[in-house]
Amino acid sequence: MRYSSLKTGLMVSLMVAGASLAGSAYAEKWDMPMAYSATNFHSETGVQFAECVTNGTSGDIEIVTHPSGSLFKGADIKRAIQTGQTQIGERLMSGHQNENAVFGFDSVPFLASSFDDSARLFEAAKPTMEKLLDEQNLVMLYAVPWPPQGLYFNKEVNSVEDMEGLKFRSYNNATARLAELTGMLPVTIEAAEISQAFATGVAESMVSSGATGYDRKVWESLSHFYEVDAWLPYNYVMVNKDVWEDTSDANKGVIQACAQLAQYAGTWRAKEYTGFTMAGLTAGGMTVGPAGDALVAELKAIGDTMTSEWIEAAGDDGKAIMEAFNASK
Repeated sequence: MRYSSLKTGLMVSLMVAGASLAGSAYAEKWDMPMAYSATNFHSETGVQFAECVTNGTSGDIEIVTHPSGSLFKGADIKRAIQTGQTQIGERLMSGHQNENAVFGFDSVPFLASSFDDSARLFEAAKPTMEKLLDEQNLVMLYAVPWPPQGLYFNKEVNSVEDMEGLKFRSYNNATARLAELTGMLPVTIEAAEISQAFATGVAESMVSSGATGYDRKVWESLSHFYEVDAWLPYNYVMVNKDVWEDTSDANKGVIQACAQLAQYAGTWRAKEYTGFTMAGLTAGGMTVGPAGDALVAELKAIGDTMTSEWIEAAGDDGKAIMEAFNASK
């Protein structure tokens, strides 16, 4: 399988590249909490990043990963890193949008709905994001997009009216607002709890990538996946700023090299995984395909509303990001 071959090749390249770099003279352990399952491609990329750092520093820094929210739940990971409860971790970037609207730049519906547009949007937002994180005692090491987001339901949906009253899995401000504008009922559910939420009827629908649905075998509870390419949210790996500043220049160089490889590998995986998971959802028994024209038109109108709301909420930073993004076209 092409995905498996890619996975193996990237793991080898990460470890070899890491092993070729020299470390410092003392050993320490960094715990790396992650919200998603061990089999999710973000988690697998994180594991290989950790192996790259551990090997590249000759064991001077050992990064130990903790997937599935086993060390800290997704919503608690960023705070745990900020306060020094753990050294490093991965989190969905837009999960912090309630702190600052800028964190939600990647979750504005239909603003950037392809990998190329998403990459340009990320580069436009990156300087602002790095400044904001620095003020919060954090350093961003790398970021990887999810595949394009689609809509999951337990029934056929042809219009926004068909969504009214459905219990909708919410994971950030943007998804909660999307639920509100479509008449659905938002229910906050962490990634690790998705399968149980659908199996027990706590949730009946969600917007997410094919990767999440495939990893969680949502075909056991849901019947339809509509490809709407709403947005491509990012997961990012961050390290405590104090820990980073105490790291030797040699080890910083190793970590940065491993981070660059991980970002490249993770993005490549996201692209490869898109088709793989669509086939997996279909094989599981789901109806998979593009949304109808009427539904897409209604959703894009909602996207226009949410874009205006985000720019207003993000203020001057949001305007600067949009100007830089538009200038890159």
